[in-house]
Amino acid sequence: MLTISQRGQEMPPSPIRKLVPYAEAAKKKGIKVYHLNIGQPDIETPLAIMDAVRHTAIKVLEYSHSAGNESYRRKLVQYYKKAGIDVNYDQILITTGGSEAILFGFFTCLNPGDEVIIPEPFYANYNGFACAAGVKVVPITSNIETAFALPPIDDFEKVITPKTKAIIICSPNNPTGYLYSRKEMEALKAICIKHSLYLFSDEAYREFCYDGEYVSAMHLEGLDQHVVLMDTISKRYSACGARLGALVTKNKAVYDSAMKFAQARLSPPGLAQIMGEAAIDLPDHYFDAPKAEYMARRDLLVQRLNAMPGVFCPKPGGAFYAMAKLPIDDADKFCQWLLESFSYKSQTVMLAPATGFYGTPGLGKDEVRLAYVLNLESIGAAMDCLEKALEEYPGKTALKLATASSKR
Repeated sequence: MLTISQRGQEMPPSPIRKLVPYAEAAKKKGIKVYHLNIGQPDIETPLAIMDAVRHTAIKVLEYSHSAGNESYRRKLVQYYKKAGIDVNYDQILITTGGSEAILFGFFTCLNPGDEVIIPEPFYANYNGFACAAGVKVVPITSNIETAFALPPIDDFEKVITPKTKAIIICSPNNPTGYLYSRKEMEALKAICIKHSLYLFSDEAYREFCYDGEYVSAMHLEGLDQHVVLMDTISKRYSACGARLGALVTKNKAVYDSAMKFAQARLSPPGLAQIMGEAAIDLPDHYFDAPKAEYMARRDLLVQRLNAMPGVFCPKPGGAFYAMAKLPIDDADKFCQWLLESFSYKSQTVMLAPATGFYGTPGLGKDEVRLAYVLNLESIGAAMDCLEKALEEYPGKTALKLATASSKR
């Protein structure tokens, strides 16, 4: 009898994409769906980087070096220098999206059965990557009441075992938008040194910090051998489909081992590297406009959410995500109901249920993630839909409504 592997059975579905069939069905019925469920920006990809591919003179699209084109890696050195990160081109390994950088980090630094600590809620695909690598995720819970600040270091200490090998952080954070402070980063540095742990730092959103200082794990003195930085151009330049990322580390043993995995998959995307090189030539002020736009969207979204009875949404410090507590019985049911059974003026909104961003069973049942990746008019219309939906939803909870209101 043919069977599916245990890994295949345990691989969790994406909380971001699992409702897509319901959205597609709603659209076939003529309902407009506002997609706040996924971090796909509507900001236009810079014309200059698209033109770099259109006008390339290459006649054969060859494999690149397994670490990525040297010309691109050398240009990335310039990019990182502007971010206060001092690295050499041979400490940068180009990957197929940030996803492959995370996978290479797991494969290189952890054995099957090892444990990685992650503050929750966390980027849902960390679960999938950990499953693929045979690694156990150990969640440490942060709370919406504190805007998802780093949990106390004592909470980390309590779960560290001989199998603990790494901590993963994402700052600014997906899904919460929280921006870790220098004090919090220094606390992570201390525990990584004390327990000889790797610090995996997912820094996909560094350009989008609104209320505080951007502190990279690579800004922390004395932690060079511990840090494995995961990066991507997807959100930075609104180029999600390019599938171009990077693993950056000063730990030569980690780099050399990751290179073997890179060689096994041959090379990262060739045309995307041309885009990546062109992106580094964009003027420094390029990010001013998208950053201002995201801030305006954030402010509108948070204002509208907190004006709804029973809803609480802390103000994100970066990225383009917000987590909100709603007066509902079950976020998964509610998000499906929005697409399957609800419409307002032939419109509805697609959200990501927060349960998929937690590693602890039972958490996030009354929370959703919203990606403010649509223009202000669309966000306003989406909030109109959500406000009406919360009035009509059969599973709304009066008790939670009163509790959430008292927290604002």
